[in-house]
Amino acid sequence: MKIQFVNPHNDSNMYAAPKFFRFASTISSSLNFQAKGALFPPLNLATLAALTPPEHEVAIDDGCLGPVAATKSADLVAITAMTAQAPSAYKLADEYRARGIPVVLGGIHPSMCPDEAGEHADAVVLGEADRLWPDLVQDFRNGKMKSRYHDAEAIDLAKVALPRRDLLDPNGYVIFNSVQTTRGCPFNCNFCSVTTMSGVRYRFRPTEKVVEELRTLDGRFIYFVDDNIIGNPQRAKALFKAFLPLKLGWASQVTINFARDPDLMRLARASGCYGVFIGFETFSNKSIRDAGKGVNRPDEYLRDIRRIHAAGIKVWGSFIFGFDNDALDVFRETLDFIEESGMEFAQFSLLTPLPGTALFKQFEEEQRIVHRDWSKYDLGSIVFNHPLLSAERLHFEKNHAWRRFYSIRSIIKRLGMPKSRGDLILWISNLTVTGALNHRWGKDYWTWNGNGTGKVSGHSPLSRPHVVKVEEADRLVKVAPVGR
Repeated sequence: MKIQFVNPHNDSNMYAAPKFFRFASTISSSLNFQAKGALFPPLNLATLAALTPPEHEVAIDDGCLGPVAATKSADLVAITAMTAQAPSAYKLADEYRARGIPVVLGGIHPSMCPDEAGEHADAVVLGEADRLWPDLVQDFRNGKMKSRYHDAEAIDLAKVALPRRDLLDPNGYVIFNSVQTTRGCPFNCNFCSVTTMSGVRYRFRPTEKVVEELRTLDGRFIYFVDDNIIGNPQRAKALFKAFLPLKLGWASQVTINFARDPDLMRLARASGCYGVFIGFETFSNKSIRDAGKGVNRPDEYLRDIRRIHAAGIKVWGSFIFGFDNDALDVFRETLDFIEESGMEFAQFSLLTPLPGTALFKQFEEEQRIVHRDWSKYDLGSIVFNHPLLSAERLHFEKNHAWRRFYSIRSIIKRLGMPKSRGDLILWISNLTVTGALNHRWGKDYWTWNGNGTGKVSGHSPLSRPHVVKVEEADRLVKVAPVGR
């Protein structure tokens, strides 16, 4: 029996790896960059492939490497989907079923919207599939596959299978060596679906199992895809100590309390930590309280960043625009601050009420959600009514934040002029994003200085931006069609 696993294509997102990284990794052939189709491989599908009984043939079709079509021959198709991928997933599922091939839908969106997903599938898997997948395959083989599968008990991560990386093309990914050591997060932010999907209990794989997997990988740079690798600081310290003899280089996502534990930072750096991804989200104390992310203390952000830098670790900050408290001043204040901090990388998104989150429930009750075109739930589009700002203005400001942060002036201010090979790599990395933004949005960039003077003009992101009056912004703003 042949089972086809599918990660659907989704190019509606401004962060979509296919366009962004394929372009970014080819901007300079003199640097010997290699074209890549996606950032990370789909570990979830590679793990399920490993859990499939060995007598069955398995294959993975990753839509992040390019569009996929329902043309493969298979006895059973299993499709995963995040919310922005749902329309593509449903279309593929319908096409496979029209050919008489049964389809299983799983992943975070089908888990949050199982009735909707069930309209496009023969079976829907809710939550983690590790333990129930072999049973589902056996049920299908026996002609007894159920319409819904749900394992209510949290998976013991000591029993998680090693992903079938042999089914994936390592040349298709910017970071092929991605590893998961934990699931869940000890925090429960209202805009995040991690705890809804993975449960409120923070779980981690035994350290020896993680080391065993790391020893199987070629190459020494690893990205740990944990939602919060330091969710249990004592466990994290033990893990980092186990990394010491491996001579790794690595990065991962952490919460800002990382900066408040000197021993944790010291061990992270000694074990090869190059950089950390941190969700700062906003500089508004009220918005942080409303979001339920009490671990963040905006008044201490600058001190925290400087502590991380002092430990020799780079910072990639994530910021969200669109909280109810956000007015026009939030954009300039955010950019001014992060440039002052010397942050090496940043990303900017728009608040998105994803299904299954407390935020989605709140906005539904307040009748503020404007549509359920899931392809627009991509963290780069506005799908709700904001009390202070128009959707066009939020798009404008979010795009402007990207352009300003990755402008030459900002790079010089944040990083200084390169004086070493490491500095040069940081510069090249920032300029790669600059080039990708130009590729994404074209050469017409709009910005303003807010002092009531200036003009509007197109320019390359490598040149100095012109300005436009704030009061003219809503009239002059050029916003690409949502999802394009």
